[in-house]
Amino acid sequence: MSKKVILFSLQTFSTTGGIQKMTRTLAHSLNNLAKRNNWDFNLWSVYDSPMDLMQHYLPVEKFKGFKANRAKFIVKAVLQAKTTDIIILSHINLAVIGLLVKAINPQCKVWLIAHGIEVWRPLSIFKNTLLKRCDKVICVSNFTKQQLITRHKTDAAKCMVLNNAVDPFMKLPVTFAKPTELLKRYKLAEDNKILFTLTRLASTEQYKGHDQVIKVISYLKVKYPDIKYILSGQYDHKEEIRIQKLILDCEVEEQVILTGFIEESELSDHFLLADLFVLPSKKEGFGIVFIEALACGLPVICGNVDGSVDAICNGELGRPINPDDLAELEKALIDYLKSPLTKTKRQNLQKQCLLHFNESDYMNSLEKLMNE
Repeated sequence: MSKKVILFSLQTFSTTGGIQKMTRTLAHSLNNLAKRNNWDFNLWSVYDSPMDLMQHYLPVEKFKGFKANRAKFIVKAVLQAKTTDIIILSHINLAVIGLLVKAINPQCKVWLIAHGIEVWRPLSIFKNTLLKRCDKVICVSNFTKQQLITRHKTDAAKCMVLNNAVDPFMKLPVTFAKPTELLKRYKLAEDNKILFTLTRLASTEQYKGHDQVIKVISYLKVKYPDIKYILSGQYDHKEEIRIQKLILDCEVEEQVILTGFIEESELSDHFLLADLFVLPSKKEGFGIVFIEALACGLPVICGNVDGSVDAICNGELGRPINPDDLAELEKALIDYLKSPLTKTKRQNLQKQCLLHFNESDYMNSLEKLMNE
């Protein structure tokens, strides 16, 4: 049966983050499903402009960017509600749109994508009402699902878990050699033991665990004098000052390399450069970066108190640790460092990751939800 489906997004193409990456893959999958099933699908974005569209994800005619014109977006969205079968909200900050749609056309199914901290905290009356009135809540991890049920008393029957998938357009390695250009850029040798963290470094979000890694590096440098820690991600000035002070206090100026923002085109090469990805965070809704690392054959250490465990299949693909336990983090790092990362190990990790988090299975799960 034909369906008219619209995915409403805050921002999809003009910035890069976990939610934006997830929304791109979701849009690409929905568009493929629409072609397969003869549905009518479109993606609308509040803050993107039409020029921001990455056309390998979606053709031009399937995308509307409103360039931050929120009033126009709301009016158009409400008008569309009368003739739409399913509206998917990519973020709970679009709650008002969902409620308006339900008021105008109660037969229209409204779905919400629930990621992480945006739904783990106290919510406004509009957001709480949306959780009660929407038809499905698509949770990116089991942890997020449980948070919705326990914190907000969301009906468990409407909460579905759909883990994120590896971006279908991510450049995946085949040879697994360390990129010569990056070795030169960061003044590294082939035999350096390289740890890697990629995350948003914000002064308001000090739960990512990079502090813990820096502290542990100060112990490990004695046993592993060739160890290096590449800490990447966009940071604000306040956080840069704080991190630099921590680096000085821990006396790891020679070990820690602070790169700042990494272009998407260089992401896979940075995963190839490293011997281990480590992000002992406390508040990951899922952690797309974990499956990106694994898809490049890079082992992962993550926290065990959030949605990260879904990304490593509850320990099958990586090692979860208590993010507050420095001794446990140190032991986990040592265990990996004393076992060299071979090409065969990388190939196996990549294979296992893509078995669990490929777009084809993601699409099939999505199609099943759409047809219920």
